[in-house]
Amino acid sequence: MPNRLAQETSPYLLQHADNPVDWWPWSGEAFEEARKSGKPVLLSVGYSSCHWCHVMAHESFEDQETADYLNAHFVNIKVDREERPDVDAVYMEAVQAATGQGGWPMTVFLTPDAEPFYFGTYFPPAPRHGMPSFRQVLEGVRSAWADRRDEVTEVAEKIVRDLAGREISYGDSQAPGEEELAQALLGLTREYDAQRGGFGGAPKFPPSMVVEFLLRHHARTGSEGALQMARDTCERMARGGIYDQLGGGFARYSVDREWVVPHFEKMLYDNALLCRVYAHLWRSTGSELARRVALETADFMVRELRTNEGGFASALDADSDDGSGKHVEGAYYVWTPAQLVEVLGEEDAELAAQYFGVTDEGTFEERASVLQLPQHEGVFDAEKVESIKQRLLAARDARPAPGRDDKVVAAWNGLAIAALAETGAYFDRPDLVEAAVAAADLLVRLHLDEQVRLARTSKDGHVGANAGVLEDYADVAEGFLALTAVTGEGVWLEFAGFLLDHVLVRFVDEESGALYDTASDAERLIRRPQDPTDNAVPSGWTAAAGALLSYAAQTGAEPHRTAAERALGVVKALGPRVPRFIGWGLAVAEALLDGPREVAVVGPALDDPATKALHRTALLGTAPGAVVAAGAVGSDELPLLADRPLVSGEPAAYVCRNFTCDAPTTEVERLRSSLNG
Repeated sequence: MPNRLAQETSPYLLQHADNPVDWWPWSGEAFEEARKSGKPVLLSVGYSSCHWCHVMAHESFEDQETADYLNAHFVNIKVDREERPDVDAVYMEAVQAATGQGGWPMTVFLTPDAEPFYFGTYFPPAPRHGMPSFRQVLEGVRSAWADRRDEVTEVAEKIVRDLAGREISYGDSQAPGEEELAQALLGLTREYDAQRGGFGGAPKFPPSMVVEFLLRHHARTGSEGALQMARDTCERMARGGIYDQLGGGFARYSVDREWVVPHFEKMLYDNALLCRVYAHLWRSTGSELARRVALETADFMVRELRTNEGGFASALDADSDDGSGKHVEGAYYVWTPAQLVEVLGEEDAELAAQYFGVTDEGTFEERASVLQLPQHEGVFDAEKVESIKQRLLAARDARPAPGRDDKVVAAWNGLAIAALAETGAYFDRPDLVEAAVAAADLLVRLHLDEQVRLARTSKDGHVGANAGVLEDYADVAEGFLALTAVTGEGVWLEFAGFLLDHVLVRFVDEESGALYDTASDAERLIRRPQDPTDNAVPSGWTAAAGALLSYAAQTGAEPHRTAAERALGVVKALGPRVPRFIGWGLAVAEALLDGPREVAVVGPALDDPATKALHRTALLGTAPGAVVAAGAVGSDELPLLADRPLVSGEPAAYVCRNFTCDAPTTEVERLRSSLNG
């Protein structure tokens, strides 16, 4: 019989709806039940494409005996961390503070007042590698709760007090200057892996936000070192197994330093951020590889992640059926020499093995290989390679596909909108811009209420119950601002403004200028989460700083500019110390140092050829964070277009920064030189 999760919209919670565990979703009723029954709470947090979450579910939560024990002694709550990043954040902070490490599945035991007292991640069904079994943990917690409850409650209260004492102190609210950004670059140079690209050792994550900073730093200062780190890292990733050489798109991370073997889940946020950064790399260098990867990644998102409603799904699973009914990580993506022969015949299989680095020993389990693009001496016949790719892709399409997490997360859709709008504009792909507009329409139609408050998720056209957090407001505003620049439609700027007004009123600490991840009127947790570091995605804090700055440049709104500058104080504190974990913040700081520049393009109409040429040139400018407004002369769609006449009857571009403007130009070349460095 299905449990209480059967009514939820989260694919992760629905995966657990048929467990014999009597799960509750996160709710006041669940904690009321714990108080009434006098039981402690087991909080289990994961997400749908998490490999070890599936393993623990199969071993423990699908096991009747374990479920009976859980149901008898605990109130059991299941949370999708992608739906409730606030709940995940506060308890993950507690887990990391107590154990020095964290991860998912996250397993936390709470009092009925939601105060944590015992923590862990994955627990096996039997003791192994020095880990207790899940049953041993459950019995230990039950016995402590029954026999030493005062002690347990005291521990929980102390943990909450300690967490409250970890408030972020980030110095002043001054934005970083030249010196801090130079120190950040130096710090990145020290951690750079010159041999393999990227930063640090294994596992290696794609550093999309750091690459954006490096490109902007190069544009502003001319630093060749910054450009080389960006270019080489992007090339190594694109040639590695972390990139899907057949279908486009990136996996979550590489388990090794060489980018060879990925953790195969594909996340919307990684692909949106990387699509945009490869498009920006092409804009800076003209690299053909960057162009191909940006377009293939955009096409992957539209082809495999787009939902029927026009939004973008969260993720594709790492695991899939290997053909024998067994779910195996990477089964969909890897190849043996024999499988190549089966699809291509002997001669083409030999060529494919050489081209994609498939060997008899293999690079993955069961002697299979992850496809890569090793550097080759010889020249390959491009047509033959393309034919091989298409045949392999068709054969792969016939394999059982990985599961898809269909929920639409507002923040990640905002990132996808920005990436698709810009990639479509750069490469003359109106279909990609249309996909961005359709996703933006869905967010406006479904995720926004009458007060323009944002819901975090939806699925199958039904909006979820969870309120948007700071990253949702900031990333959706970022997407709408990118659409403003590409389409010239003022409605997107207007919606970005509504969202950012919420940020100013409900998320900013007026005294310090610091930002919180949850709104002032959101559900009260054991503490109000606040994390300025950029990890898999830009933090809400730095994303908000970027969107506020761009909005201020488009509109002249002083409160938004001031809020952005104050928010960047955290980048001044963290940039020189931990540049890898504040990449987006550093990129926003580059935009602030450059102005950012404001570009207004006017003509008789946006589709007039000369106006189009100036608009495209403006979008292709590399000046960090430059904003673009384009439209018909006399239009009141966008504030930057006001009082901008044609020049001698011809379309013209106006470039301003820091309250001064260049003379307007009608020439593409002059505009290009004023926007590139």
